[in-house]
Amino acid sequence: MHRINLHYLWLPLVAILLSGCGKQPEKVADPIRPVRYTEVLSGGVVAQRIFSGVTKAALDADLSFKVPGNITAVEVSVGDRVGPGKLVARLDPTDYEVQLREAEAGLQRAGAELRNARANFDRTRELYENRNVSKSDLDNARAAAESAKALVAAAEQQLEAARLQRSYARLFSPQNCTIAGRYVEPNQNVSAGQPIVRVNCGECSEVIIDVPAAWIGQIVQGAPAVVQVAALGNRQITAMVSEVGVAAERGASAYPVTLTISDNCADIRAGMAAEVQLTIPDGAPNGIVVPYISVGEDRDGHYVFLLETSEGNRYVARRRAVTIDPTPTAAGVAVLDGLFEGELIATAGIRRLVDGQIVTLLGD
Repeated sequence: MHRINLHYLWLPLVAILLSGCGKQPEKVADPIRPVRYTEVLSGGVVAQRIFSGVTKAALDADLSFKVPGNITAVEVSVGDRVGPGKLVARLDPTDYEVQLREAEAGLQRAGAELRNARANFDRTRELYENRNVSKSDLDNARAAAESAKALVAAAEQQLEAARLQRSYARLFSPQNCTIAGRYVEPNQNVSAGQPIVRVNCGECSEVIIDVPAAWIGQIVQGAPAVVQVAALGNRQITAMVSEVGVAAERGASAYPVTLTISDNCADIRAGMAAEVQLTIPDGAPNGIVVPYISVGEDRDGHYVFLLETSEGNRYVARRRAVTIDPTPTAAGVAVLDGLFEGELIATAGIRRLVDGQIVTLLGD
């Protein structure tokens, strides 16, 4: 039996290993990442918003007397339509007529005293010119005449006040109105300022809505709107913003907005539930709005990845800081500064991108 020398078996294996040590391993190129993207566009991003509200009269007020007294007649009932200057109610004018006659008599007395004072002044002046009275007598006569003149002026004012008091015993409609409520009956004593009737005035009703703080800055006077009133079968009624509130009411973060209705005026009454559809600008002042997923945030602030063209169909991802509007919008993030129309930005996976990375556009 022959013995096999193991040294001869190892020699080929060692040669193979030594030959492999002299070659460097081939470098594997990093894969080029495809990314989703969008083009930055600007202008005219709007949203339709619906707000709940209630209709009210253009003028909803309580009418009252300026003076107290006993009611002798109420000339209207609930539902009556009254024109401007229409008599609504009357007070017993007896007391005010007595005051008027007293004021007339006071004016007559003041007039008589004025005539007497003027005559006395004229006599005193003649005597003074003839040196029959002293200068002090003339001054006293002049002062008495001027005082009597002032008393006449005061009496005239009292007479005018008495006439006004008597006129206040009648209550009139301020304009074309509908009687919405009646609070008193004849022979009832009322005080000044006590409500007598409630009136809804104006040709067309208004709608009052509450707008959240996030949207109130986008609503302007004169903006068109569409109103739907459930009681009228949700027919569409044109309206316009007439007033925009500047202070939140009832401790809530909502602001009152008033809209004037321009058609179907005869059918709409105060207190009807309504829905208002408003077209509100939904974006930044420059109109640039980008998807939420295209904006990242870290300790340095908000940023996007701008895609700049490179060789062929390749692009370079460049990080760029942007300033955004913190107010949320339905369309996306409103960018105030840092982007321009026509630029391309990445819209997905931005947290896995690095500045200067080579990418391709998904779909190229």
